[in-house]
Amino acid sequence: MRTARLLGIGRCFYHVISRVVDRRQVFEARDKEIFRRILRNQEAFSGVRIVTYCLMSNHFHLLLEVPDRETLAPLDEEGLLRVLPLLYEGDVVEGVKQELERARLSGDEAWHREILSRYERRRGDLGLFLKEVKLRITFYMNKRLGRKGTLWEGRYKSVLVEDCEQALLTISAYIDLNPIRAGIVTHPENYRWCGYAEAVGGGRRAQRAREGLGLMLSEALQDPDFRQDWRRTASRYRVFLNLDGGEIAGDADLGQPGRRGIKAAEVESLVEQGGVMTVGQALRHRVRYFCDGAVLGAAEFVNTVFEREQALRKRFGKKRTSGARRMHGADWGELRVLRDLQKDVIGT
Repeated sequence: MRTARLLGIGRCFYHVISRVVDRRQVFEARDKEIFRRILRNQEAFSGVRIVTYCLMSNHFHLLLEVPDRETLAPLDEEGLLRVLPLLYEGDVVEGVKQELERARLSGDEAWHREILSRYERRRGDLGLFLKEVKLRITFYMNKRLGRKGTLWEGRYKSVLVEDCEQALLTISAYIDLNPIRAGIVTHPENYRWCGYAEAVGGGRRAQRAREGLGLMLSEALQDPDFRQDWRRTASRYRVFLNLDGGEIAGDADLGQPGRRGIKAAEVESLVEQGGVMTVGQALRHRVRYFCDGAVLGAAEFVNTVFEREQALRKRFGKKRTSGARRMHGADWGELRVLRDLQKDVIGT
């Protein structure tokens, strides 16, 4: 029996990762463009917000804000017909439009509400968002590659992330630095298929990416009506990215390999311009906590989730009395996880 996912209450953030079966490198540049369009269309329909993302050749990372469904404005006929073209071809949209019109003209309010509810219940749901995205990518890739069957390596992994700036900045940087860890680019803005590059690229579609990254700043977390300013978001996040993405020089005498990253002189210059922040050296590497740690945040947040799950489902053994576990392999400050990982927590 599969273990139930750890889900938060109300508005929550999740880091999600999913890989292609056999980890085959199937996504080319044009596929990633289609992938991004599918993501943005599902975002516009579902109310699930993309904070940032990274699309690689055989896997993807998403940092998602899943809203409290009670806060979503209910779909009306006009709103539904506005977003349906993002998901379906014209004949499907026309069919729904005609059905709504027949229900309205008949005076049958229950029928009219039932049509709207078909789509209403799909909004603000993490599982349905990922299901739709993965299914649509599978259909597209199977057609392009002339294959059949599943495209994905089992269920997606998800980590519940506390809604605090430290946790969200850490996960966001980990995601946007993925192409640097892979040696594809030397700066995250040079990789077209990540949230940060989309935001700094400018143009019409940059706005969605900029709004997503702005969600993780403390001002926006504390005040939903906070007016975002991309200049503020960009300067703060750029410093964080560059400090955490700086290169590490190897030491042949000690047998310590170097790590790819942004040149030290560039990092120093940027810090002098934007201020000093803590360097998270481990973000240049694969960090298992961000995929397998189950919950990420301050100790109080992790313990609250642990206590709730114990009371509802007895998910953990009787001997375990607390939830928060310290993270190994680097100085993670006040961040804690629910699942204690002892081996290979920091990879290459």
